[in-house]
Amino acid sequence: MRRSEWALFGLIFVYSFIPAFGGLIRVLELAGGPQIAPANPRALLAPTPIVLHIFSSFLFCIVGALQFLPSIRRQRPAAHRKVGRVIAIAGCVSALSGLWMTHFYVFPNALQGAPLYWVRLFLGTAMLGLIMWAVIAIRTRKIFRHSASMFRAYAIGQGASTQTVLGIAWIITVGSEAMGPLRDGLMIFAWVLNLLVAEILIRSMQRPAKRPHKAGLPGT
Repeated sequence: MRRSEWALFGLIFVYSFIPAFGGLIRVLELAGGPQIAPANPRALLAPTPIVLHIFSSFLFCIVGALQFLPSIRRQRPAAHRKVGRVIAIAGCVSALSGLWMTHFYVFPNALQGAPLYWVRLFLGTAMLGLIMWAVIAIRTRKIFRHSASMFRAYAIGQGASTQTVLGIAWIITVGSEAMGPLRDGLMIFAWVLNLLVAEILIRSMQRPAKRPHKAGLPGT
């Protein structure tokens, strides 16, 4: 794997680890460890969905980054297929557990208003559908549709990373955490940014590769 690809993977790893670190702290607390993060009564009442969501999202975002590296796809296609199956399952578990928590956990309005609730339901369902469509596409040898669907699903799955970055930037700029409708807006905006980047990358995949111009022979 080239240095540029290692650099890209390292960047995605760090980017994904920011929210994952908080999730792993929560898992340790639920396992009986010391309480570091603020208490979460929802996690205490129903810990299984949040544990599944944390581990499946971490696997989908971290290991899933390897799937987009060109050298892995070209030089190790068998490994790409095997890891892809694991990633598809992890992504589905992440989406389903996220949908469950969105609908069945009771959130205060300061943490989730109606707009964020409906966007979470829509994007969770879309992520699940995109992964399923990607699996169907690769089985019918529709490579581009497979890659495009996984790019979009990955953009949705990486929402927590962008939300964390935006949230930290807001606290540094304003001095307090965004709450209520403002928080809903920042959370939704993070998904919009991710999907916009995904569409730019997908469009770049559609562009034909530039071939070097061959000079013609004299008189041609």
